[in-house]
Amino acid sequence: MRAVKGSRKPGRTVFLGLWFLFATFVMAAQTPTIAQKLQESNSSRIERQVEIATFKSELEAVKKEMEMNVWHKIYANHLTYNTIASKIADIDKQIKRYRARGYRRYRTKISELQSKKSQLQEQLSLLKDYAQNPFKALLKPKEIEKAPSVTNPVAIVGAFSYMKQITEELHRFEEKIHSLEQFVSLLRKKKEILKKMIEMDPSDKKLRKMLLQTEGELLDASKALELHKTALVIYKKKVDEIKLRLTDQIKEQVKRAGTIGVTIFVLLLVVLFFKWLAKRTISDNERFYMANKIINFSFMVIVIAILTLSYIENVSYLVTVLGFASAGIAIAMKDWFMSMLGWLVIVLGGSIHVGDRIRVDRDGKKYVGDVLDISLLRMTILEDITLTTYEHNRRAGRIIFIPNNYIFTDMIANYSHATLKTVWDGIDFTITFNSNHKKATHIARETARKYAKGYTDITRKQLNKLRARYNLKNTNVEPRVFSFIEENGIRVSVWYLTNAYATLTLRSTISAEIIDLIKEEEDIVIAYPSQHIYIDKAKSKPTLPDLSED
Repeated sequence: MRAVKGSRKPGRTVFLGLWFLFATFVMAAQTPTIAQKLQESNSSRIERQVEIATFKSELEAVKKEMEMNVWHKIYANHLTYNTIASKIADIDKQIKRYRARGYRRYRTKISELQSKKSQLQEQLSLLKDYAQNPFKALLKPKEIEKAPSVTNPVAIVGAFSYMKQITEELHRFEEKIHSLEQFVSLLRKKKEILKKMIEMDPSDKKLRKMLLQTEGELLDASKALELHKTALVIYKKKVDEIKLRLTDQIKEQVKRAGTIGVTIFVLLLVVLFFKWLAKRTISDNERFYMANKIINFSFMVIVIAILTLSYIENVSYLVTVLGFASAGIAIAMKDWFMSMLGWLVIVLGGSIHVGDRIRVDRDGKKYVGDVLDISLLRMTILEDITLTTYEHNRRAGRIIFIPNNYIFTDMIANYSHATLKTVWDGIDFTITFNSNHKKATHIARETARKYAKGYTDITRKQLNKLRARYNLKNTNVEPRVFSFIEENGIRVSVWYLTNAYATLTLRSTISAEIIDLIKEEEDIVIAYPSQHIYIDKAKSKPTLPDLSED
């Protein structure tokens, strides 16, 4: 038995040794594989961390880029509004629940909740503009105002301004949609990054919540984008249609204005031809001036008629309006209409011409001057030094404006009408009763005849020409002398013809000549108001008082 036991121990030991060697060999063979697996596991974990870090970096970059987009800010305010509104709703539920349990018991808690609710309501009021979906509320295109009708050249400016306005509005709408497209692209990019991050870490609830919020935001933005892309197409077609219609109207008005311009230009050439013809055929400056005024007035009337008929679509409507307004206009502008009528009377009647010397009596005042211009409403005269200014005004050289309607109501005298350039002027002087009045009248007549001879001959020729127009009975143009018995002596009045524009000059010359000639005559004495005192020396001798004593 011992021998058997002893023989078994070496075999067992050998077996165990062999097993140990085999196990050691197997372990040695497997050691590189385990190390490799551990190394691979570490490498995979590092790569995963690098990928996560990369996704986070991309996510942060997307968030920063989104913060630069206005739609992100607007939508963030919308989300804030919804969050605050949700909190207020939760507070209302809590207050209701506490009140159901007992108001007195939870009074403090209810008061705290109500205070918190008031604060949230103030914040909510600040964000009330973001209550609705901002993509629908802020992306609506501005309503296009009614397009103007281009019916005259002045309206072209308004049409261009209107087209510029709607074009700018279209550009703003396109920029908003482009900005929304960028925002949608960023949301999609953010969504893809979040999905990849969740795949690497499915247990991250924060990422899942962020993904849900991003998907909801992307859904709203995408729907709004598609909707407003369609609206943009419609809006753009409407703008193009309006611009095309206005462009056609502008072209039509430009064409019409060109036609009218050519017509007026041709008419202007005709007017210039008539002016040239009048200048060649009319030698009298006054008649040429009046003809020039008539041509200018006719030209303006024709131009106004052309413009009126071209740009007033319904002339009968204009006539009706003017018919109703004529009564009020006639009352309000009575003097203007009377002046226009007076202008027609002056121009067509030929009673006054430019260059004539006239006198106007108005409210006891007299004005004498030369006509400088006859316009549609008034005459312009230059006051000269005349007998009127010498005796009454003591002023001269003024520019006086006389309304044309004065020709119907006031006295207007023409000193140079119908080629007459002379007027009768008179000089009066008084001699004593014992003077030789026949010699005095002879001196006055000869002196006047001497200095007024040239004007006498001119007047005789002018009166002969006027016989064809007027019934002239008395054409005596020689100087006239009259004698009258007055209180202080014999008044001698001599009348002669003189230049209507220089009466005082000849009057002064003749007066001085008459005085010099009368001074040479001993039997002619100029009378003037005087007083004679006769004194009786005897009666006027003073009597001295008797101073003797009794």
